[in-house]
Amino acid sequence: MKRLSAMFFLSMSLLGPAIASADDAATNRVFRAKCASCHGEDGKGHTKEGEKMKVGDMTSAAFQKELTDEKIKQTIENGLSREKNGVKQEMKPLKDKLTPEQIDALVKYVRGLAK
Repeated sequence: MKRLSAMFFLSMSLLGPAIASADDAATNRVFRAKCASCHGEDGKGHTKEGEKMKVGDMTSAAFQKELTDEKIKQTIENGLSREKNGVKQEMKPLKDKLTPEQIDALVKYVRGLAK
């Protein structure tokens, strides 16, 4: 029995990174599909729409420090409509298009963009 348990934990430790990689790939696809048109694939906002709306550079320390995980999550779920620095910034809500797990994964993904 000990041997079977040891084999199980060994196999899970070897599969863990593969599962995480699959989740990362799936989250990357969601980010590219739902976020990259404004935020850019690298999160820096260097896109036509991103520059038009002057979206923040998600990789910067200032952006990462300014927003809590909860604020990022709320913005993904509920979208955004505001005027900042004289520019209208709008983001459609994704709560009806993504699962709660996908939204949580996007929050982690955004955190992972930090320089």
